[in-house]
Amino acid sequence: MSRMIDEAAPASREDHLDRPQHDRRRRGSRVGKVSWPVYALLIIAVLISVFPLYYMFVIASVGASAVTSIPPRLYPGFDFFDITAKVFETVPFLQSLLNSVIVSLAVAVITSLLCALAGFAFAKLQFPGRNTLFLIVLLTMTVPAQLSVIPQYLIISWLDWVDTLQAIILPGLASAFGIFWMRQHLSTTLNDELMAAARIDGANSWQIFWRIGFPVVRPAAFVLGLITFTGVWNDFMWPFIVLKSPELFTVQIALKQLQANRTIDLALTMGGSFMATLPLLIVFFFVGRRMVAGIMDGAFKG
Repeated sequence: MSRMIDEAAPASREDHLDRPQHDRRRRGSRVGKVSWPVYALLIIAVLISVFPLYYMFVIASVGASAVTSIPPRLYPGFDFFDITAKVFETVPFLQSLLNSVIVSLAVAVITSLLCALAGFAFAKLQFPGRNTLFLIVLLTMTVPAQLSVIPQYLIISWLDWVDTLQAIILPGLASAFGIFWMRQHLSTTLNDELMAAARIDGANSWQIFWRIGFPVVRPAAFVLGLITFTGVWNDFMWPFIVLKSPELFTVQIALKQLQANRTIDLALTMGGSFMATLPLLIVFFFVGRRMVAGIMDGAFKG
């Protein structure tokens, strides 16, 4: 009997040691499992989000009759290519797309770099008035963009840049939100001891930023660039004020030219709007996962 107890004891001890790992695996499987109501809510949210774009395509492929018909038509027609060809005949749409790509890409790249530099200075460099200057930057976020239109136009006019693409690029090269975004990421991801070791090796502030700081926050800079790209692409007010020549119009101004003085051709407008949205969809399709990874990377490191 004692021998049987001795033989069973090691097995019970092994079961006791293996039980926590088994429990952890079961808890992990429960955490990773998503119930069907969550999937149902996600599907509903996706359908609600995609429906405006789909209905835009329906109107662009059928015409204005898709809106006025009762009940409203919810399936596409066969006139999409005819309507888009009319869009290209009415305005220089391809040139407008190219202008929007140039402006949006330039502003996104330069803004990401400048905001990363400013965020590095506010997060890791010690200089007089650092907190006061950062507070001023944050206070500029409370000022409506419409209040800066007249000063910006006066500056652009003084530089003789009215009706040029640089008139759109220059005012958007830095943003208070971008500086705040990069400052928060750099303050939590860049190690002070690593910076001190780099200074001992003879590196200056620029070398520390470019070789150590910027590679660390590159995902955050990529997210900021993508957000900036989308904002500049969809901007209408400032390009509408400073651009006069049709060959310099951005895509949003080109869409405005599709409307007549007193009437709106819904088929033309929806066709142009759908084609203006496609580049953004393509960009998000290829880099959306990287954008989410950059956001989550900052969230977990914070």
